[in-house]
Amino acid sequence: MDYIEQTDELYERWSLQADLGQAPLRVDKFVFEHMGGTSRTRIQKAADEGQIWVNGKAVPAGYKVKAQDVVQVMLDHEPVDYTIEPEDIPIEVVYEDEYLLVVNKPAGMVVHPGCGNYNGTLLNAVAYHLKDSTPSFDANSPDMGLVHRIDKDTSGLLLIAKTSEAKTNLSFQFFHHTTRRTYNALVWGNFSENDGTIEGALGRETRDRTVYRVWDLEDNPHAKEAITHYRVLERYPYCTLVECILETGRTHQIRVHMKHIGHPLFCDEKYGGKEVLRGLPTQKYHAFVQNCFALCPRQVLHACTLGFRHPVTGEEMDFTAPWPADFSNVIEKWRHYEPNTLG
Repeated sequence: MDYIEQTDELYERWSLQADLGQAPLRVDKFVFEHMGGTSRTRIQKAADEGQIWVNGKAVPAGYKVKAQDVVQVMLDHEPVDYTIEPEDIPIEVVYEDEYLLVVNKPAGMVVHPGCGNYNGTLLNAVAYHLKDSTPSFDANSPDMGLVHRIDKDTSGLLLIAKTSEAKTNLSFQFFHHTTRRTYNALVWGNFSENDGTIEGALGRETRDRTVYRVWDLEDNPHAKEAITHYRVLERYPYCTLVECILETGRTHQIRVHMKHIGHPLFCDEKYGGKEVLRGLPTQKYHAFVQNCFALCPRQVLHACTLGFRHPVTGEEMDFTAPWPADFSNVIEKWRHYEPNTLG
């Protein structure tokens, strides 16, 4: 039996190879027998989340391991106490009433405590903001709080429920795709069309659990359906400003879908956008792009509109958040770009 273990603050990754004499054995039992000290619950959770792979394909817990199969497993670390304490962190409140709160999150702020981010999150700030005005609000209760999420380095609108009734109602709207959300993104490359739809099931990469990709469901039955609609807003020589409308709300959805069709988000390091992917092979042009990266050193993605039905009054509500300065600055840079001056 050969095995390799790698670990970091987010997860453990194990790779095991069955011996030549391995008789067919359920993969969950195989993993349990060869990973001393690991609970069956953690292994079952990994299987349920599509994090057990055999020869490069995600498999269910009942898959039978055979001789020389290569089994890869990704395991969450054991639970950590992520108690949310109020912290005096400024937040931009777009709208607030006794049932809900709409905020404009800045890029760089994590929305919820997790591995490596134990404080300084949006929920810590919200807990402080509401501690006197809404003492019934419990940031640690899953029955209230964040209704949806956006990535740390994505800016824009987020919805927080102050009561359990509001959370249930708003979550129902998100589940049934009756909310209205649009994002603006700067992506690499030019489009021949003015609009389109991207469909592709999303699941985690096998080698890096923090990264997602589009999967064929035969290869990864745990991948989740995702649909993104887009339209071109402005065209530049080597980049395009697009509007994205989410029909589903998967982790990293816009970033993964745009990469999948050959248009990674500008300055998106995780998905290959922080490289010079289009343009002139000149020193001046490369310096221009690096300057753009410095102006907005994160994926150029902003959650600009949010619409939903009020959970109590039934009123249709729509909010808009303007581009933050870093987003505006890099767009202006591209608007004034002249290829001939950088040749």
